[in-house]
Amino acid sequence: MDGSRQHLTESESSSTESDSHLESIRIMDFEDSQDSISTNQSTSNTTIDSHRQNPELEVDSDGTPSIGSSGIMDEETFCGVGKHKPKHKWHALKAFTQRGLGISSHKTMDTVFNANCYGSLRFVQRLELASKMDCHNGCVNALHFNSSGSRLASGSDDLSIIIWDWSRAEPVLNYDSGHRGNVFQAKFLPLCGDTHIVSCARDGHIRLAELSPSGSFHSTRRLGLHRGPAHKLALLPDTPHVFLTAGEDGVVFEVDVRQSKPNKLLTVKHSERKIALYSISSHPIDTSEFCVGGRDQFVRVYDRRYVSTDVESSPVSKSCPQHLLDSSVRAHVTSAVYNFNGSELLASYNDEDIYSFSSKSVEGADALHRYNGHRNNATVKGVNYYGPRSEFVISGSDCGNIFFWDSSTEAIVQCIPGDENGVVNCLEPHPSIPVLATSGLDDDVKIWTPKCFDEPQLWELKKVFKNLLRFHLSYIF
Repeated sequence: MDGSRQHLTESESSSTESDSHLESIRIMDFEDSQDSISTNQSTSNTTIDSHRQNPELEVDSDGTPSIGSSGIMDEETFCGVGKHKPKHKWHALKAFTQRGLGISSHKTMDTVFNANCYGSLRFVQRLELASKMDCHNGCVNALHFNSSGSRLASGSDDLSIIIWDWSRAEPVLNYDSGHRGNVFQAKFLPLCGDTHIVSCARDGHIRLAELSPSGSFHSTRRLGLHRGPAHKLALLPDTPHVFLTAGEDGVVFEVDVRQSKPNKLLTVKHSERKIALYSISSHPIDTSEFCVGGRDQFVRVYDRRYVSTDVESSPVSKSCPQHLLDSSVRAHVTSAVYNFNGSELLASYNDEDIYSFSSKSVEGADALHRYNGHRNNATVKGVNYYGPRSEFVISGSDCGNIFFWDSSTEAIVQCIPGDENGVVNCLEPHPSIPVLATSGLDDDVKIWTPKCFDEPQLWELKKVFKNLLRFHLSYIF
């Protein structure tokens, strides 16, 4: 504040207090009106019933199944395919007051305030398209924020990698990745200056791009090679010069950018059959642990300290929904990730739903949660948590929408159109503020921020679900 205005006159102070009081009343009225439309949060079972069915389906006049017995549906019952909408847990006025007063904590008040904002239902329900960044000439398959969140990297079918100043929706650098097949993943190594970007692609190559401190492009070099497409790589925060990769050859590499060749950790097999891998994720705290998913129904967890290339390495744990163990549906894992503290795993299955598991589950344990309503068939879709404490689950869908589920109640709390060409594949949450980057079959990258005032009513979900159900039934029969 300017020094000449540090002291208000008595009249100015009175006016300011009055305005502040009126603003507080408006905020409380707004919050009360929002809370009045919420129902009590339902309690989720610790495991799901593998034989649980959706509400009885009836047929509409157009011949497609519907949920409910009347044309006017109970939104809160319908929300999340029969789940009750969760109550708001974050209140603006209370949070502003606490930030002003301060709290006794080892964390700063601003850090706590930002985290609670980010993970609040209010901010998720107000996400709206802020900008489209259009510079690629092909589908955008990879997105990654740097550790500070100031830059975003994207990789595409056009073989280029672009570094964006996403806040201005402007490209900072556009360079040739050196790959000769679709770029599937590109990430900033957590090294000083964000000048090292690693990538993997359909050609199986693992490459490193080295940028100058000023941000100009120097060159790329090959670090390793999979004998088949390499879809994903995982960073290790405590060893920033090392990362893991997984490919359709079933191999997991440990790559050190200081070494001339990668270290082959293991080949994932089932009864001597190699499992093509589509996903790999490292534990956020214990980075010796990682999980992989691919062309079968299991999410496997391994410990880097106890794997070998000489013999078939046994996973620390294997997770799968019980009803898929012997199912005629040949579902496989397209993406698997850890939550914020590594206690849970989240996996998306093709032609099936999204499931969460305990990362320490014993063999035979069922899933903790099931998230449904979307469609995962057309592409290898990603799935992710959203919020600093993994408060929400997010996924794209074949219908082009982005779905948000409350991670504890499994209710759909937001559904927004995310891709004009029909499929959203990548969802990258910002590391510290409520911003989301997405991409898919469109050539652009979309940035979403909480700038919409109105809470979504989600009535359009009825139409979305009917279209998805019609497609599902035609696919089965």
